[in-house]
Amino acid sequence: MSRYYTEDHEWIEVEGEAATVGITEYAQEQLGDIVFVELPDEGAELEKSKDAAVVESVKAASDVYAPISGTVIEVNSALEEDPALVNSSPEEDGWFFKLTIADESELEGLMDEGAYKSFVDGL
Repeated sequence: MSRYYTEDHEWIEVEGEAATVGITEYAQEQLGDIVFVELPDEGAELEKSKDAAVVESVKAASDVYAPISGTVIEVNSALEEDPALVNSSPEEDGWFFKLTIADESELEGLMDEGAYKSFVDGL
């Protein structure tokens, strides 16, 4: 299992042919109290760096981008009833969706945990 990060503060955890996507601890801290999450439909075809979901907080609404291209195979329906899961567990229970990996080479441009931590430290 490998985890990668984007400059837009999404994380992606790869398990075989599929990957789970969410937002980072840093992103949820910047957003504040999350009140609503709009998830993609299962079966939706997502393109790398394009809109995949929307997260709304008391401060603002923010787009969540697809870190890689693929087809949505599952969404975290628990977020519909309890969007605050993203605040309490952004990198575990607060995941957004799972997708198939269309092109593994798209993972090459993403950061590992150490590179992401350095990136955030520089903000």
